[in-house]
Amino acid sequence: SRRHKLYREELNLTSPAAPLPLRPEASWLQFHLGISRDGLYPRSSPTVNRLLRDMQDLTTISADYSQDEKALLGACDCSQIVKPSGVHLKLVLRFQDFGKAMFKPMRQKREEETPEDFFYFVDFQRHNAEIAAFHLDRILDFRRVPPTVGRLINVTKDILEVTKNEILQSVFFVSPASNVCFFAKCPYMCKTEYAVCGNPHLLEGSLSAFLPSLNLAPRLSIPNPWIRSYSFDGKEEWEVNPLYCDTVREIYPYSNGNRLLNIVDMAIFDFLIGNMDRHHYEMFTKFGDDGFLLHLDNARGFGRHSHDETSILAPLSQCCIIKKTTLLRLQLLAEPDYRLSDVMRESLLQDRLAPVLTEPHLLALDRRLQLILKAVRKCIDTYGEAKVVANDTTQPGVPASDRVKLTT
Repeated sequence: SRRHKLYREELNLTSPAAPLPLRPEASWLQFHLGISRDGLYPRSSPTVNRLLRDMQDLTTISADYSQDEKALLGACDCSQIVKPSGVHLKLVLRFQDFGKAMFKPMRQKREEETPEDFFYFVDFQRHNAEIAAFHLDRILDFRRVPPTVGRLINVTKDILEVTKNEILQSVFFVSPASNVCFFAKCPYMCKTEYAVCGNPHLLEGSLSAFLPSLNLAPRLSIPNPWIRSYSFDGKEEWEVNPLYCDTVREIYPYSNGNRLLNIVDMAIFDFLIGNMDRHHYEMFTKFGDDGFLLHLDNARGFGRHSHDETSILAPLSQCCIIKKTTLLRLQLLAEPDYRLSDVMRESLLQDRLAPVLTEPHLLALDRRLQLILKAVRKCIDTYGEAKVVANDTTQPGVPASDRVKLTT
């Protein structure tokens, strides 16, 4: 701590920074202003491409724990932490123009699969899954995952030297291999053996752009009707009752509108990435009950390419309903000329951490896509296409007033 203090005084890091003006053309601001009822960003958005470059290139000006982590610091007994799993070790990095991104460091190598004996709620969380999930979400034309990019972070210059949080400073150390490492305080991984380390300073990770603050664009967090049991032996009703969807349909807002269709979209997305950990979903209150669902926190995806967890598709198989636009996109990505694995491979090559996914994970996407289409065909055979495929291609135009309003 004494060395940290002297170091900061030497670099004059304790001096208050001069207030900076907000540039209207800043990529973070333009991204926030582009959020609409249709998604987080328009198709072929130049703003998103510029935002991805900025997150890759701009110098970090501060680093800190997230607000959630700050609220939980000291709330547990470190002696009870026994696994290097649980919530992802993550930091908030800030950039010029008030840019802010969530940094999740590499904790598992790409070629490692989740052990078969792991429950989904103690699985490792993967930075490359966050990156790949953004690309897949964009390919599916959902546009519900915040822009996410891979970056090599210098943990000394980009985190330690710019943080003003003394707790964060205190968890840095140099390993016996002369690598700079850090770990999280309680209630996550509070022991040095669960640390992440640079090589000796560089550490790869994902950066996900922050959404507008809750003050500017309020969001709701809603339990997923198909939430899983977070115990070692428990089961939820949907896991034992094949008619569970009939119960869900009786509850507003799943009884009408787009909410149930959006849940099915989310289930399809989660099945493709192998994510079993979707206990909640978030929505912007601005767009009402029919607004899109945000696909946040995808780091538990892409864990096992050799296993297809078909229970994730329960909303589709039990409710037998799907958007026409979603089905058309899936059918296109099953064509040889537009094969999903090929499109994903090409898209992920744009990221500087490429290859983001191993080849078995890419090929698993094609296999899972066929399982989705098979489930849809089974529903159509049972109930008829008119009842299964919901025509969402003739929605009326959305007035400009339905865009997220931000003030500076």
